[in-house]
Amino acid sequence: ASEILAHRFFRGAERLRRHALGDAVSVQRTDVLLARERDGFLCLDHLDVAGDARGKPIARLRELLAGRTVAIPGACNALTAMQIERAGFEIVYVSGAAISAARGLPDIGLISLTDMTREASAIARSVALPTIVDADTGYGPPSVVREAVQEFERAGLAGMQIEDQEEAKKCGHLSGKRLIPTADMVAKITAAVEAKRDRDFVLVARTDARAVDGLQAAIQRGVAYANAGADALFPEALLSADEFHTFALEMNRAGVHVPLLANMTEFGKTPYLSVDEFETLGYRG
Repeated sequence: ASEILAHRFFRGAERLRRHALGDAVSVQRTDVLLARERDGFLCLDHLDVAGDARGKPIARLRELLAGRTVAIPGACNALTAMQIERAGFEIVYVSGAAISAARGLPDIGLISLTDMTREASAIARSVALPTIVDADTGYGPPSVVREAVQEFERAGLAGMQIEDQEEAKKCGHLSGKRLIPTADMVAKITAAVEAKRDRDFVLVARTDARAVDGLQAAIQRGVAYANAGADALFPEALLSADEFHTFALEMNRAGVHVPLLANMTEFGKTPYLSVDEFETLGYRG
């Protein structure tokens, strides 16, 4: 083993054992984390072994989002991801805002694809949970979005989120955002879908249209993005439970039946709602 990271057994270790003991937890090429007990510790060894477990988190992510509503905390590094797993959550989100904040940067799209791949890979490899990465605007035109999908799949991610802001993006809960045309976002989604190696890799399409053009514009974009092949929709910065309900209802009326995601953040525009409330409103994460 090239490196050992040990933790004393904690509450929920039995759950982690069931996921990982003696099996590949995650993989990048042939670099695998293997969990084993050693002298009362849970050890994660980096071993050079054959095998590929990337499909397991992807399938698990789809299973979770199709079943019930789950809370998905954001992580800024491997340590916070491991704490999220330890606390019993089932999915990790590699948050662009959190990664930026950890570097002392504002959330305005300053993290490159290369940097985000490195950060997201470390997070995905540190836990047995399916991990979604925030890819901001996709880092460029459709050709770059295609590259991003391939890089994140290779890095062991289970899903990727892209949004419809211009390249000089802002945090979704800030004012002054600017959108790209719907057709341009559809082209990015189409490129992302075509780039998938594993067809179950989850593509989350986020729209920031509510704050720019209103709720109806967000609804129209959501329908267009689902029709283009998005596996899940994320309407950012809705202002009330009624707006979340309306968005979900209009998706259903339009024949769109993909999982819907919602975002709550400190000092954001979205009110604090419980997981049960979001489930009643028709959201899955």
